[in-house]
Amino acid sequence: MSAISANFAGVGFHLNQPPSGFSSERDLSPGFLELLAPLHRHFSPWQESLIAERKRALEASLEGDKPTHHHPGAAVRNGWKIELPEWCQDQRNQMTGPADDAELVVKMLNSGAPGVMLDLEDSTVNEWEHQRLGVENILEALRGTLTYFDKKRDKLVGIKPSPTVIWVRPRGLHIRQSGIFGDELMSASLFDVARIAFRVDPAELKHPLAIYIPKSESAEEALWWRDLFQAIAEAQSWRRDYIKCMALVESHPLAFRMEEFLYNLSDHILGLNLGRWDYMASLIHFNLNDPDWVLPDRNTIPYNVPFFQNLRELMPEVCHKRGALAIGGMTALYPSREDPELNARALEVLAKDKKNEADCLMDGAWTGHPDQNQIALDQFPYPNQLHARRPHDERYPDLRPVPTNVGQRTLAGTRAAARTVIRYRNGVLNGKGASLLDGYMEDLATDRIYRLMIAQRMRHNVNVLGDSGEMIAHTPELITRMFDEELERLLANPGKDLGSPETFREARRISEAMIRNEEFDPV
Repeated sequence: MSAISANFAGVGFHLNQPPSGFSSERDLSPGFLELLAPLHRHFSPWQESLIAERKRALEASLEGDKPTHHHPGAAVRNGWKIELPEWCQDQRNQMTGPADDAELVVKMLNSGAPGVMLDLEDSTVNEWEHQRLGVENILEALRGTLTYFDKKRDKLVGIKPSPTVIWVRPRGLHIRQSGIFGDELMSASLFDVARIAFRVDPAELKHPLAIYIPKSESAEEALWWRDLFQAIAEAQSWRRDYIKCMALVESHPLAFRMEEFLYNLSDHILGLNLGRWDYMASLIHFNLNDPDWVLPDRNTIPYNVPFFQNLRELMPEVCHKRGALAIGGMTALYPSREDPELNARALEVLAKDKKNEADCLMDGAWTGHPDQNQIALDQFPYPNQLHARRPHDERYPDLRPVPTNVGQRTLAGTRAAARTVIRYRNGVLNGKGASLLDGYMEDLATDRIYRLMIAQRMRHNVNVLGDSGEMIAHTPELITRMFDEELERLLANPGKDLGSPETFREARRISEAMIRNEEFDPV
């Protein structure tokens, strides 16, 4: 192995596996394996075939056969409707955060937000203990018994009674779990949903178990989730449609198949959500070979850029036609109680962003901070806009308008991307799946955007505006130098970032390795 290839041999993500000495029979809930084993035998091979189909679709897109609209078949053309239950009528704001942080979970549930999404995926580290803790917190939250100790107030704080809908986001269909059945790999989605559902007592819940499906890439994948929900319901002696869900539209191919996806899950699904940061990453990924799709610096892309706005207007049309909610995305700029100027700017950006989504006829959106809740709520008509439709809207709009005359492409933007992925990966190595960096909440989705942006600039040898006004080409040598320089700056001034010089160095190594190895899947 050459010196260069050896340096890039590491991968950013490893299989989640139990700790040394773990025994499935001894350490999992009694009786759980009896539920899990037949599910694993059926659903894990199916998952593998879906992953293979994803790879085929990506390769086809990179070769020029890009995703496109599919005119619905007869079943989708018929007048079927989704019945939205009373407990889900108001989802004007869904607050989201990592499930392994009990304090944050309690604060979100006490924020007054109509919905709270407890995350085992992008904002929680894919490591056994963090995932285990996240599941325990979810189960206690569902029962209303979760607490944390508030050191400032010197008291134990619990969840206040409220009608808030709790959503659970398991790890995506693309992720595998090891160590449960010997050397066999199983679907992490299956493992997460099954081990929560196995310990749920419907009598303790205010509404059915509600799952947030992430990272889907085709309408056919909805059938996997449908059958999983129904198999678990049958095993648990629940009614067939007991488990409810929403689903994120986070991949470019799925944007063309939203109605079919809804149809395939119509007994369970209550809405779709435009997960725009992962969607942007997917858009770059599926257009990585296209020089016209080299995006500008992320934070210079306006919230209403056409490739977002066209989809943002299509989603409510598709959802409302079928009686389902359409939920907007996350605003990454965070408020600050220590910086009044940043706080005012963040809340102003939030209001404009959510007002734009409401004007697109979305029924709600995501936030991640209690201070954002009321501003988000105020932008959306109560309780939803299900009956609102745009007359004569284009059913098959252009979902891939080339981003011309949008934002700026600068060397400073590339440098900021390199710095952010090092800092984010350093956080992951220290157990944090989401980190507040320079006023922006960065998780796996935004990390993936930055890695893809650097890769596409390097792939197309893009010229960007340098610090002194000169044009500079993106070569592999330039990218390596930038990573080295940003690492040295972070070592000299780590600020409030967690970790040690060793974890910063490893984060820097992994980050560039992932870009060079083209590891861009959302894992």
